[in-house]
Amino acid sequence: MNTRLCKKLGIEFPLFGFSHCRDVVAEVTNAGGFGVLGAVGLTPEKLDVELGWITDRVNGKPFGIDLLIPEKMLDKDANTTDAELKSRIRVGHKSYVEDLLRRHQIDTSDLWDETADDRDSSLMRESGATRMLEVAFKYPIKMFVNALGVPPASIISEAHSRGILVGALTGSRRHATKHAQAGVDVLVAAGGEAGGHCGEIATIVLVPEVLQAIEGYDNIDVLAAGGIATGSQMAACMAMGAAGVWCGSVWLATSEAETTPTVKEKC
Repeated sequence: MNTRLCKKLGIEFPLFGFSHCRDVVAEVTNAGGFGVLGAVGLTPEKLDVELGWITDRVNGKPFGIDLLIPEKMLDKDANTTDAELKSRIRVGHKSYVEDLLRRHQIDTSDLWDETADDRDSSLMRESGATRMLEVAFKYPIKMFVNALGVPPASIISEAHSRGILVGALTGSRRHATKHAQAGVDVLVAAGGEAGGHCGEIATIVLVPEVLQAIEGYDNIDVLAAGGIATGSQMAACMAMGAAGVWCGSVWLATSEAETTPTVKEKC
């Protein structure tokens, strides 16, 4: 269990716990694994608070963050405002969403109320993500993971200059090759079973394909993700050659998760 990646990060065993809940991240890290905070729903100000909280509770043990920086995005390099983007949503689409919710007895009175969300689309562009990482770099994070596409070259370079590993979600052999060529250190091979999957290939098929795709790269580690919730499943993935596993949905039912009680009961 003490893989090369464990030695790089200074962790006891290669279990990576992804969660939007800071309590889960801290618990996974304190237990000897590697907690990863899903920061896509945060602003730079909120990220500062969350990372400060985690840092105070892990006593120097390593953890990381996960952001969503799409490789392809409508008007990715333009200065299009959120209002302009929203104006492009067709009336028919809004009507469909409203009707779907009503049929399931879900209140839609505040569906389009934007006051509760202080995020903006700039955080999914390189400039906005850089603002997020400027906050993250103030803390002792050991890995940054991009959840959608090849991380921007400038961000990879900046992370590496600080001794921070760069990871990326990988849903196919093609993704793996592009990440490897870009200089990514850790590939999270996320099969179709994963809650945050980026493809339709099953984990047991994807992991060997990804490993085969990067055979010519000596310093890249692969984590298996998707449908992994037990020790035997983790062992199976490592038997295929993975350096460890990345788990997300399994934490939703834990006492530390901020998941609503209704959802926890269904889990």
